Amino acid sequence: MASTSTHLPERIEDIEQLEYMISQPAPYVLETLKKLPGDVIVLGAGGKMGPSLSRMIKRAFEQIGSNHRVIGVSLFPSKNLESQMNAWGIETIDCDLTDIDRLNRLPDAPNVIYMVGMKFGSTENEPMTWALNTLLPVDICRKYRNSRIVAFSTGNIYGMVPVAAGGSREPDPPNPDGEYAMSCLGRERAFEYFSETMGIPISIIRLNYSIEMRYGVLVDLAQQVFADKPIDVSMGNVNVIWQADANAMAIASLAHASSPSFILNVTGPEILSVRQVCEGFGRLMNKKVEFVGREATDALLNNAQKAHQLFGPPRVGIEQMMKWIADWVSRGGETLGKPTHFEARDGKF
Repeated sequence: MASTSTHLPERIEDIEQLEYMISQPAPYVLETLKKLPGDVIVLGAGGKMGPSLSRMIKRAFEQIGSNHRVIGVSLFPSKNLESQMNAWGIETIDCDLTDIDRLNRLPDAPNVIYMVGMKFGSTENEPMTWALNTLLPVDICRKYRNSRIVAFSTGNIYGMVPVAAGGSREPDPPNPDGEYAMSCLGRERAFEYFSETMGIPISIIRLNYSIEMRYGVLVDLAQQVFADKPIDVSMGNVNVIWQADANAMAIASLAHASSPSFILNVTGPEILSVRQVCEGFGRLMNKKVEFVGREATDALLNNAQKAHQLFGPPRVGIEQMMKWIADWVSRGGETLGKPTHFEARDGKF
């Protein structure tokens, strides 16, 4: 497993250091925001990636000497998060985006990053899943018809592909399995329709899977190894990317937004073996690892060569992520308690 990590700390000591690192703008983010002046509004800013992405934009503005605003909109899960984002210089608006009157009163901005979506609990609440993932983008496009939009999506829309094929590429036909993935394809189709009919420049980000210390596929696996739980390897392969790199690529894709929509896979360069990753965690945490099941020949996998050609390889590689996470989990570091369920092979979340 190759690593692209350079000039990085041996360990991540605490949440403050972590949040600083995952909001560190890459040089190409600075260049993007120099070329595309104007405020940025982040819709869904209170989710797992929203705070660090919003802060990355604010830090980039500060570094290039720009006084443009970063506005984070969300049904914020806590006032503490909203206050923290305010302390970072991010303006916040607590708003239920499904309330069309409140949505239409939001400030205009030339640059919009759309991060709203529902995954977990989607199997128990299909109507809400479709409302958030497919219908809400219609209202967003009408409100921000004069803006440039980055819309987050997921590699789940491709469905399972043979591991040996190297992962799904952007031109590959979608083959979603389950209502979550189908509703996410519906989200893409809504954005694509308005991109074409209204001429809205849009970039669609198909992400597999963002990683930091508090959540993600690697955290799920490290916790299981540390707890001496057997590892099911039925979903035997996976892609991951350090959250700061996912944030940076998404922000920089603003410059590539187009009509018709620009599609971009965002993930790391490797197709990881779950078995090998867990064996690596076993060595790092001095644990014996037990496996159950047998690796399937297919998995949910993205090929992100296009993103790496545009922006370069991720700044943090798999070996560095594993070292940090093994240390964090062994020390009992804080986690969000939100498993990814990446191992689900039936499309049910």
